[in-house]
Amino acid sequence: MLIDTHTHLCDPVFDPDRAEVLERAAEAGVGAVVAVSETVDDARRNLELAERHPMLRPAAGLYPTILDLDQCAEMERLARHESARLWAVGEVGLDYWKVKEADELELQREIFSRMIALAAELNLPLNVHSRSAGRHAVAFLLERNATRVQLHAFDGKPASALPAVEAGFFFSVPPSIVRSRQKQKLVKRLPLQCLMLETDSPVLGAEPGTRNEPAEVVTSLRTIAELKGLAVEAVAEATAENTRRLYGDL
Repeated sequence: MLIDTHTHLCDPVFDPDRAEVLERAAEAGVGAVVAVSETVDDARRNLELAERHPMLRPAAGLYPTILDLDQCAEMERLARHESARLWAVGEVGLDYWKVKEADELELQREIFSRMIALAAELNLPLNVHSRSAGRHAVAFLLERNATRVQLHAFDGKPASALPAVEAGFFFSVPPSIVRSRQKQKLVKRLPLQCLMLETDSPVLGAEPGTRNEPAEVVTSLRTIAELKGLAVEAVAEATAENTRRLYGDL
């Protein structure tokens, strides 16, 4: 079973054909899709969609560019109330590409710290965004003793990832690896035992500017296998096992 560990299936771009998108994913061998949120409304929408689409595994998190303590508190309340139905706290993290002012960075770190604490409290994995902040996000997580961590679409150097590997964190790989030398270098350097599959649908597809969808995890799978010199079946089995180690039986 293939598992897409990071998608935005609540995005309105999927409203016209979400059921068909998930049917295509199932035909491609995908058995479960982790649906992350960027806002409180997204998190509620994920929970609603999961009732209609059994393949979805809802997550709740506040995107790192949303620098609002009131929304953070609301997300904490929602996650606590719905913890039995959630599979992860995410998408959360640091973003130094868009957020640059000192006061905003401080607020971003405060919210991320609260999301890390929330995940520990609820015994849920963290689904982490770290754009232009890979090394900083890893250090931040380690300083706060985070243990169940997925670093999605990590854009840092392999050397920045190694402390996370040693800590038992996982790295999920989107289809954009086919056009990203950085991600190709990362996958070559990291052990297979820490890799998982994702699409980040509707973005980070193999072709820039086109809508990505969960069926495209097959692109990630095949590219990892090619870069590692391994059989596709072996990578499928390993990434599924890695995902179960983090999330349990999806």
